[in-house]
Amino acid sequence: MTQTVEAAVAGMPPLLNRESAILEFNRRVLAQARRDDVPLLERLRYVCIVSSNLDEFFEVRFADNLEASKRPGTGVGAADIEALAAAVHALIVEQYRVFNDEVMPALDASGIRIVNHADRSDVERRWVRRFFETEVRPLLVPVGLDPAHPFPQVANKSLNFIARLAGKDAFGRRNTVAIVKVPRVLPRVMKLPGDGSRQAFVLLTSVIRAHLGELFPGREVEAFSQFRITRDSDLEVDADVSNLRQALRSGLTTRHFGQAVRLEVVNTCPAELSQFLLRQFNLGETALYKVNGPVNLVRMNELIDLADAPALRFAPLEPAWPASLGRQQSMFDRIRAADLLLHQPFESFEPVVQFLREAVYDPAVLAIKQTIYRAGSESPLMDLLIEAARRGKEVMAVVELQARFDEEANINWAERLEAVGAQVVYGVVGLKTHAKLLLVTRREDGRLKRYAHLSTGNYNPQTALLYTDLGHFTADADLTADADAVFQQLASLGRTRPLRAMLQAPFTLHRQMLAHVGRVAEAAAAGLPARVVVKINALTDVPLIEALIAAARAGAAIDLVVRGACMLRPGVAGATEGIRVRSIVGRFLEHSRVAYFRWGEGDDDEALFLSSADWMGRNMYGRIEVAWPVRDAKLRQRVIDECLVPYLYDGLDAWTLAVDGSYSPTPDAKSMQGESAQQALIRRYAGREPVR
Repeated sequence: MTQTVEAAVAGMPPLLNRESAILEFNRRVLAQARRDDVPLLERLRYVCIVSSNLDEFFEVRFADNLEASKRPGTGVGAADIEALAAAVHALIVEQYRVFNDEVMPALDASGIRIVNHADRSDVERRWVRRFFETEVRPLLVPVGLDPAHPFPQVANKSLNFIARLAGKDAFGRRNTVAIVKVPRVLPRVMKLPGDGSRQAFVLLTSVIRAHLGELFPGREVEAFSQFRITRDSDLEVDADVSNLRQALRSGLTTRHFGQAVRLEVVNTCPAELSQFLLRQFNLGETALYKVNGPVNLVRMNELIDLADAPALRFAPLEPAWPASLGRQQSMFDRIRAADLLLHQPFESFEPVVQFLREAVYDPAVLAIKQTIYRAGSESPLMDLLIEAARRGKEVMAVVELQARFDEEANINWAERLEAVGAQVVYGVVGLKTHAKLLLVTRREDGRLKRYAHLSTGNYNPQTALLYTDLGHFTADADLTADADAVFQQLASLGRTRPLRAMLQAPFTLHRQMLAHVGRVAEAAAAGLPARVVVKINALTDVPLIEALIAAARAGAAIDLVVRGACMLRPGVAGATEGIRVRSIVGRFLEHSRVAYFRWGEGDDDEALFLSSADWMGRNMYGRIEVAWPVRDAKLRQRVIDECLVPYLYDGLDAWTLAVDGSYSPTPDAKSMQGESAQQALIRRYAGREPVR
């Protein structure tokens, strides 16, 4: 690492700086829960998002570093783990403070309240007792611990109670500790009956707590606590496995019982019980997280769904139908005429489904090829692929079995596709297939013609409503030939001809991104207009950081819109003074990846790429990724106008990265009048015909 880059990332532990950046991102998410201009239930949702993010952080990133700290030569030591744990502790303390002191009191004032046992009316207590007796108690199996009843297996992120009991059991023995595992089939939040003046809710933990003693007749519950364990959940498969699908299927059965990395208890848990649990899970003191409230705030999403309060949520977004696409128009006719761009979630994902549906039922379509990364457990696209295979079309599906936490759904889709005769491959062992490609081959006028959909995001209609992404339909001969070459390579594992327009990781993408940044640096040194604007989810690749710093030192203007982890610190004297970094945290998850380069004054002195890849080492060398140029001048300008410019002037959802590595809210920009980029885009599309 050069001295310049060392200066740009200094002040963070060298191998944990990405983890620090991830935690910093979650602080920005939590800050959304404190904004008065965000509807109350959405503020609660941001609190839940932080918990969900931290769960995955512990299951993957923290677990990896913890394992590395046990091996010599990794550069990660016990002190690093303690420092990282301390940072997480501080974030969680702040999270529960916001939950208890800001969000929940505001919801209470708005007529939505979680009622604990002491505050319940007689009617509510009778309802809770009846619910406990009929729905909860029959599913609970309290286990008193003794040599014949060892500590039970506790699944990852499951809800449990530990209790200390007084007195003797039915056999006259003094076994003092009992465990109650709470089945996952039970709802965590229930709505209480009411008179309409308020909406009252009760948590499952409160229901069990109120009747915990009844599970141990003849004994007294002296102390108790909820607890939850988080385990290492990253599936690792040896590169020399004979069958990847079978190996992963086997691994899924043990994922819920991986190495424990975090223990959560309520802050009233007696020390003797928390220490007992730490010993059972072989954890140190820093792994104990005492929380002031429910041990799993993710489940508070159920309250958001149950509450009858539309005014406390974001107004529903109705994605617009693309203005340049007729409702009854053939997708093939439309794409043949000109490229088509979709900007989700402001525009509908339905044209993607329509494109595949038309291909399935069109007798002129001979072959369909698609990558599958996160399709979801239910998917109209996967159902259409299955139907295409049934109809005798050549269907090839590149199913990424190691899409984290989607492995089981993808295995199931792979098996269903294979059952109807589709050609299913699993990409390349050791390289996740993260590229998003859909290619259709059709016979037209006695010749074969290809049509493609290229995307920055997943083929998932649900996340298409929540993530900002760009989808590009094209019949461009170069791009469609390149897409076909990528599919051929993933199937045959052989060498392919050089791609004509598309860039592919792990082969050309990294080198070409470096070359484009270098070209901008040369233009800046020559006194020509020189500009880089990149919108990505993470920037952690050191060579790309070095290239950006070199371009900035040459005089190029560089703007980076990096939603999550960013290891490049702007404003370092003599290194990154010409670089501005901002993060957008808003209603939708920023997910599109756009890279714009200008290296002169001419019309041909610029390039704009869309991509499935972030600027991280794993994306450049550990995945199959693609980036492709937007050649149509009008579409290129549209991407600039919608995906870059608004984010550079966002006056509401933007955070600015400072030289010390911290983020601060960006002051209202006069040109945006305090409006966010996402709000501006919602307004821009509001007048268009919605999807019905």
